[in-house]
Amino acid sequence: MTRVAAIDCGTNSIRLLVADADPETGQLVDLDRRMEIVRLGQGVDRTGRLAPEALERTFAACREYAEVIKEHGAERLRFVATSASRDAENRDDFVHGVLDILGVEPEVISGDQEAEFSFTGATKELTGHPDMAGPYLVVDIGGGSTEFVVGDDHVRAARSVDVGCVRMTERHLVRDGVVAADPPTEAQLAAIRADVEAALDLAEETVPLREAHTLVGLAGSVTTVAGIALGLDAYDSAAIHHSRFPYARVAEIADMLVRSTHAERAAIPVMHPGRVDVIAAGVLVLLAIMERAGAAELVVSEHDILDGIAWSIA
Repeated sequence: MTRVAAIDCGTNSIRLLVADADPETGQLVDLDRRMEIVRLGQGVDRTGRLAPEALERTFAACREYAEVIKEHGAERLRFVATSASRDAENRDDFVHGVLDILGVEPEVISGDQEAEFSFTGATKELTGHPDMAGPYLVVDIGGGSTEFVVGDDHVRAARSVDVGCVRMTERHLVRDGVVAADPPTEAQLAAIRADVEAALDLAEETVPLREAHTLVGLAGSVTTVAGIALGLDAYDSAAIHHSRFPYARVAEIADMLVRSTHAERAAIPVMHPGRVDVIAAGVLVLLAIMERAGAAELVVSEHDILDGIAWSIA
């Protein structure tokens, strides 16, 4: 048994998992799992740089995580950084800041590496499950990018494309830092759909999206949709993990979210404040993926890239 700490820093959020891992039994026992919305990718699509205030929000979360890791006595730590820090010209500022706080250098991984970690974390429990058979299509909808992976007990094909809930929101729903329309206009929604469809064309060049038997969705846009579908009054990881929803239910929630105002979305009990302004774009990405893959059902997993990172150092 090895006590490990894994940090996943994406475009919208930074997350920590401290767990005891036993490679012999395949068990990963959570000790602490937490998430902060820091919006590291604020403005990156437009400026190509990480904003000073976004870096400071991220470093503040890192300081908190350093205390948690020390408190639990983790033997090994791996910090993985994804889309926003891949794209930024000043990513060295980010790297040096994290190194000073946590004592490890963040690994700015490729989209393919990100996809492999996500696949491992999401499917390790599903192998042999009679109702959720492979091949699996694992889809990780992040803030700046979306990863697609198809495989059974191992990855067969993977692709990362630059479509995510933050990137699509900033590109199509915001003008000069201000929401352009509330709720979004049909023209704005159509522009998002066009970008997503083009990205799916790219993904499908590498990943056979239509060959999967089970679609597994990861990350905040997906889990928020699950929480709404379940009618939760507060976020409940145990209830959301491995919940399953037909396409019609996802489409119904998508229609509600894109037609809602900011205030109406903020009033949804399970909605994290940091997702209110990006969930409309996120759910459009999810719906387009289900349609392209011909998926009749969505399986939601709370185990994702964090779990894959933890297993990589166990």
